[in-house]
Amino acid sequence: MGFGFSVWARFALGANWSGTVTLKENHQLIQEGPYSWVRHPIYTGLLTATLGTALNTDRVGALLGLGLALLGLHLKMMVEERFMLEQFGPAYTAYARKVKKLIPFVY
Repeated sequence: MGFGFSVWARFALGANWSGTVTLKENHQLIQEGPYSWVRHPIYTGLLTATLGTALNTDRVGALLGLGLALLGLHLKMMVEERFMLEQFGPAYTAYARKVKKLIPFVY
């Protein structure tokens, strides 16, 4: 996983994608492709790539950057999760029960 996973996830979203949390026309709950593995695959890919960079550079600053990225993405995921629950209700609840948030089968 890594940056390529994020790109795949972006394409899987199609017209549903936005840089901000917003309702698109004909918004759909995507559960295929990378979204069948995790609910936030773009973030999984970005964090995996950032972790790889941090491990490759062997610098404390890179690990701090990873921590800050994780914190920022966690806060954005909280907003997105609330939004998706409001938009899709029981369908999103069922999806969230079967698909982990960020790390397949773990979290």
